[in-house]
Amino acid sequence: MARNAEKAMTALARFRQAQLEEGKVKERRPFLASECSDLPKAEKWRRQIISEISKKVAQIQNAGLGEFRIRDLNDEINKLLREKRHWEIRIRDLGGPDYNRFGPKMLDHEGKEVPGNRGYKYFGAARELPGVRELFEKEPAPALRKTRAELMKDVDAEYYGYRDEDDGVLLPLETQHEKQAVLEALQRWRAEKEAGVCGEKEEEENIYSVHNDKSDEEEGQEEQEGEEGGVTFIAHVPVPSQKEVEEALVRRKKMELLQRYASETLQAQSQEARTLLGL
Repeated sequence: MARNAEKAMTALARFRQAQLEEGKVKERRPFLASECSDLPKAEKWRRQIISEISKKVAQIQNAGLGEFRIRDLNDEINKLLREKRHWEIRIRDLGGPDYNRFGPKMLDHEGKEVPGNRGYKYFGAARELPGVRELFEKEPAPALRKTRAELMKDVDAEYYGYRDEDDGVLLPLETQHEKQAVLEALQRWRAEKEAGVCGEKEEEENIYSVHNDKSDEEEGQEEQEGEEGGVTFIAHVPVPSQKEVEEALVRRKKMELLQRYASETLQAQSQEARTLLGL
């Protein structure tokens, strides 16, 4: 075992020495983007981060990795995305292009923009994890409310109940109920008649008779005006006599003739005279 370890260390040492001699030692990416002051190197580190993101996005498409591995990969991808954003800001500060404004959008394997929640995005199989699937379920669209014109289209005679009898069910039920009610009322009347209830009732009151609270003198005068043995009618409003009706017709006729043939001056004088006479 010691011999093999020594051989391996020797081979590693030789390989390391060869890289140093040829100048092929890989440079580490700075931990902070602000430590880089060279624009080409900043572009290089950005491209390197994009390559790492692409590899991890391809790995996370495999749902057989397990829930914990998928969550770790999704966290690593989001961490690389934040780091890429820092390098893009640094590139803009060094005078390079503004990738945040003109760069392409982050797309998934289906070509759709990757949705997220407050900057955190989910990729591949991570979108099917418990608790994550509910975030991407679309809420059902609210039902559209009908306008007043659309509602009025359904308003007809049937809406107001005028065609309820056309179904052939309501009328037979009403007829049956009516027969039952008539039969019950008839049986109740016969039972009362047999028990003598109807004979004990007082004579029904005449609805056409007039009841008043007049004094004895007024009642005597009204009885004298009525015919003997006839029905006495009471006038609740003043009724003019025949003579008063004739005088009113004569006055009306005079006024019509005066308005037709008399001048305005004569009518004014006539009105003034009536006023003076108190007519």
